[in-house]
Amino acid sequence: MLRGCGAALALPLMEAMTPKLKAEERLVKPPLRSAFFFMPNGVNESRWRPAGTGEKFELSPSLQSLKNVKDQIIVLENLTNKRTAGRNGHWPKVPAWLHGGFVRRSTGQDIDVGGVSIDQVMADEIGNRTPLPSFELGLEPTRTGVDNVGGGFAMLYGSHLSWRDPHTPVPKEIVPQLAFDRLFRTASAGPVVSGFNPNQAAVTNALQRDDISVLDMVSEDAWLLKGKISANDKVKLDEYMESIRAVERRLENTLKPQKRWINAGRFDLPRPGPGIPPDHREHVRLMLDILALAFWSDSTRISTFMIGDAQSGCRFDFLDGVKSYWHGLSHHRNDENTMAQYTKIIEWNVSQFAYLLNKLQSLSEGESTVLNNSQILFGCSIRDGNKHDIADLPLILAGRGAGTIRSGRRLLSPAETPMCNLHMALLQNVGIKKISFGDSNGVLNLS
Repeated sequence: MLRGCGAALALPLMEAMTPKLKAEERLVKPPLRSAFFFMPNGVNESRWRPAGTGEKFELSPSLQSLKNVKDQIIVLENLTNKRTAGRNGHWPKVPAWLHGGFVRRSTGQDIDVGGVSIDQVMADEIGNRTPLPSFELGLEPTRTGVDNVGGGFAMLYGSHLSWRDPHTPVPKEIVPQLAFDRLFRTASAGPVVSGFNPNQAAVTNALQRDDISVLDMVSEDAWLLKGKISANDKVKLDEYMESIRAVERRLENTLKPQKRWINAGRFDLPRPGPGIPPDHREHVRLMLDILALAFWSDSTRISTFMIGDAQSGCRFDFLDGVKSYWHGLSHHRNDENTMAQYTKIIEWNVSQFAYLLNKLQSLSEGESTVLNNSQILFGCSIRDGNKHDIADLPLILAGRGAGTIRSGRRLLSPAETPMCNLHMALLQNVGIKKISFGDSNGVLNLS
């Protein structure tokens, strides 16, 4: 920032903002990044499934936007989350997408998703290697209340992909400027977390002076307060506390020595303006550019992105012929006109995934690219928005995982293979060895 009397002007990203590391402090090769890109409301089955097998597969109509990166993707088939069967169509299926656990029916007082999401398992193990252990992004604010029509589930279940423990969601950032600032604000400037309190600088300074968690200092009062407030207020309190925890983790990592990967060249992304862009297309592109910048700058190696929450009511009036909202159109009942609108929304969202992949492919890392050094999962927690089925989830894995993934193919697993077998493989690729994860019964072979 350039500061004057009563005014401040934001500067673009400059070379001076990039840390200058000595040779011994740099990584000798690019790191492996992991991202999880969630799309709600299912797909049009008739336009999703590709033809052909193995490396000779052909992109289906819904996947045509991925043609420039076809050699960088695996179309995954026959994976499922069995523990979400026979329950609400949307809410409990979202958190289970990244851990395969059984989500307890709850009005918000006894939230339990039955597991820890894979991104947070990674963050706990390797997140201390970057300033941000993980980076959670989205577009829609957290919902509170209960969906009594949908079986009595707290709607916050469908607002969070990332879970620190079975009872604690990790808040996602939905404001582009604040997401951008999290990458480049130094510890002394005070990391930014959307919704954090106005005394943020004071809390940050206190943490710098004393190696103790402010949450540990107030944990007893927090538990007492939880016994006196409503379910909705408990959700707000949990998110507020998790926001503080995120600041603490950021500060802790900033102050410790780390080996970083520093890319040559430039990544020109001006700091976004305040607030949420009114144009949905601009909002999505800004968040995806920021995610790409986070990986390129090695600010984090783990990220989640929700292009919509469960039962997202986002409108897509900018698409020709689309007249209603996303979730409503997903209940198409095989009506030709409704199905056509639903399909346009799906394929637009897939094109945004393609945009991210092309962006990462364009970012060189010596003889490789950021996409080559990534493993990025895209997909839904249900197959068809009308049926809410969980068998054969629509999933695409992109990137070559720094040499751990053989991409450019269609991979058919046996029917009802646990999706957690895929998670086991992704964990192993980043060096995390587990006997099991969720309901896994093996490790999906990605090589």
